[in-house]
Amino acid sequence: MVDETPMPKYRVTVDTGGTFSDFVFFNEDSGEIGITKVPSTPKEPFQAILAGVKELLDQGAAAGEISFFCHGTTVGTNALLEEKGAKTGLLVTQGFRGIYEVMEQTRGYGPATYDLFFEKPRLLAPPFYTEEIPERVDFRGNALKPIDVETAREAIRRLKKKDVQSVAVCFLFSFLNPDHELKIKDLFAEEFPQAGLSLSYEVLPQIREFYRMSTTVINAYIQPVMANYLGHLESRMRELGVTTPKLYIMQSNGGVSTFQGSSKKPVATVLSGPAGGVIASMGTCERVGINNIITFDMGGTSCDVALIHQGNPVITTQGKINLRPIALPMLDIHTVSAGGGTIARIDAVGGLQVGPDSAGADPGPVCYDRGGENITITDANMVIGVLDPDHFLGGRMKLNKSKAERLLEDKIAKPLKMDLLEAADGVLDIINVKMEEAIKAVSSQRGYDIRDFTLVAFGGGGPMHAGRMALDLGIPSVLIPLTPGVHSALGLLMSDVKHDYVRSKLVGLDDLELNEINPMFSRLIDQARADLHGEGFQDSEIKMEPYLDLRYAGQGYELTVPCPMPPLTKQDLALMRGRFDTMHEQNSGHKAETEPVELVSLRLISFGLVPQAKLSPGKVTGRTVEQATTGTRKIFFGKRHGLLDTQIYNRDVLELGHKISGPAIVEQLDTTTVIHPEQEATVDNYRNIIIREQK
Repeated sequence: MVDETPMPKYRVTVDTGGTFSDFVFFNEDSGEIGITKVPSTPKEPFQAILAGVKELLDQGAAAGEISFFCHGTTVGTNALLEEKGAKTGLLVTQGFRGIYEVMEQTRGYGPATYDLFFEKPRLLAPPFYTEEIPERVDFRGNALKPIDVETAREAIRRLKKKDVQSVAVCFLFSFLNPDHELKIKDLFAEEFPQAGLSLSYEVLPQIREFYRMSTTVINAYIQPVMANYLGHLESRMRELGVTTPKLYIMQSNGGVSTFQGSSKKPVATVLSGPAGGVIASMGTCERVGINNIITFDMGGTSCDVALIHQGNPVITTQGKINLRPIALPMLDIHTVSAGGGTIARIDAVGGLQVGPDSAGADPGPVCYDRGGENITITDANMVIGVLDPDHFLGGRMKLNKSKAERLLEDKIAKPLKMDLLEAADGVLDIINVKMEEAIKAVSSQRGYDIRDFTLVAFGGGGPMHAGRMALDLGIPSVLIPLTPGVHSALGLLMSDVKHDYVRSKLVGLDDLELNEINPMFSRLIDQARADLHGEGFQDSEIKMEPYLDLRYAGQGYELTVPCPMPPLTKQDLALMRGRFDTMHEQNSGHKAETEPVELVSLRLISFGLVPQAKLSPGKVTGRTVEQATTGTRKIFFGKRHGLLDTQIYNRDVLELGHKISGPAIVEQLDTTTVIHPEQEATVDNYRNIIIREQK
């Protein structure tokens, strides 16, 4: 008799961090979630992913049962940060090569304003690999000078002789008329087909030449690296027997893209990992009815914070990575160098310096006992008693506490003439202040009242530091999700495929001709629908959201305003004018209803709707909170409280309705949560831990 029981289907998501790669395994049939963490492999990131997938297979799942795979990756980001991308060439309009070299002509804000030794970032496409092509399109999109095909062909051949691996093409006003860039594409197919090619018209057909050029060059610079990585990953997964066509990469905008799409446009993935945490936090808080949150993701090498107001994340179209502008829609995530692996040392003048460098995954913190000699945040948490050396990662990894204590004593405490515990606490004080500044940068410094928000803490380090930071900042509550150490990976289960399209058109709103704008929108919609059809989505699984970028005439910036679905009418334009005035007042504190308004760009966001993983509320088993206790140990809570006997709880045994008074520690596989003496915690219906000050 043939067993006709259907095989279970698993969704596998993974977020690659600097120290660990975090996995979530979601059983579509039972709704059960499994998690694991494996050490990251920075030299070959796909090896850690394969190791995590093998863990699922070792548990009895078949490779053919994996129906969905999504990955938050730092491959493109690291290639950009470490300047280990491809040898990149650049083709520009004749006479305009200086656009990329001059950049913004500004230093930026903050300390850079006063830095006598400030240097602009190195050119990713240096002058030696830059070629000027005779051609010209004017600001209306008219071709003033046809492209010189033979000169362009010779330029391509010169780049080929210089062993350039990837080329960016950015001609003046090509966003209005792409014919010349498309001709270059044809010539590359004939002369240099093996090179990566990034056309500004395809990457970012938008006004403002330098930002368009910078974004296109970055895309070209990391494109071969990302394509090679995703190609290796896919082939190795196929060797394991994984056959699903649903292979996705998280994008900076909070949506996902196929492996194919991300290979062509990797610049859209530079905030891939942190974006997953923001999406997961939105989903978590939506279920429990919290609309205003600040996400706090502390991993091994960095800390990422973002703000969600009234359920909507803040989106920016002007981001920077390592001082290099990227003009694509992305979640507005503020990142600082503060993670579990951040190094503490005594500087040249005898002061305590924490960061920005990190011990990373190899060799890692001193207590990992892998040869690390630099004291890190993880070591400081170990010394004050927060981390249990025998139960790290659920007991799968033993930590060397005595070595951490000895080196922290020698390298930090003795030079500062401090007690060991006070020195460790001082290290944590400094890193907390750095992370608190990041939280203020996205909240109070932008006019939000921080007392209206809940701090959602996740990552391996977030729950260890969040309680103390909430007390410092006056944030009334902290939410620790059920699986905080793999929270960003969980967000990949909650994301749809998402693509952004833009076309610039600078014209006064009162002068706008509907028979001109509606066909432009129609072309964007057709392109978006064709792209999603090519990725396997049916019309019933496609959603579109149109927007207009508007500004008061003469302004140097614009606001992205949602608009009705095209075709637009005169009444729709009047509605957009009112929406823009209202949004401008919300953002800047004033509006000018009598001033003319200009259209700058049309935008379209398309979604390929992926069935969302449904997370169920926790079930009451009747266990008491006392049954979750595993013992006590002494924890140092700073000079104010000193060394206290602290109750330890097992997170897996806690269930909804349980209440805990601080001081307390809650341990689980992927993180440790600290509840301070002034605080108390409750477990909500979805088994999130909510921490508030005791009344």
